[in-house]
Amino acid sequence: MKKLALILIAILGIMGAASAQKKELRHVVMFKFKEGSSAADVKKVEDAFRELPKKIKEIKGYEWGTNNSPEKLDNGFTHVFLLTFDSEEGRAAYLPHPDHKAFGKVLGPYLDKVMVLDYWAEK
Repeated sequence: MKKLALILIAILGIMGAASAQKKELRHVVMFKFKEGSSAADVKKVEDAFRELPKKIKEIKGYEWGTNNSPEKLDNGFTHVFLLTFDSEEGRAAYLPHPDHKAFGKVLGPYLDKVMVLDYWAEK
């Protein structure tokens, strides 16, 4: 009986650990650039965004890329950036951060549209 209780406790511990897996807050940003934005203009935006994780400690993960979907459903959006935060508080610190605001000034002249979606990722 004692052995069964220990096995049951171990199973419950494993189940608890699995249900307590760490969630990550994803911040997805997509850009559609204005007609007439040059390759150099777009590169300036890419480079400025790439610097944000070095400047804002709340950003725990970063990746980006350009659209290569054959489905033609992008509505003109060409760039996607994915930031990861540990918490909503981290995201809340990022949004008004001076370096994020400075990035917005680099982006502004070239931006036609932006789409932002946030979600909790479970692993």
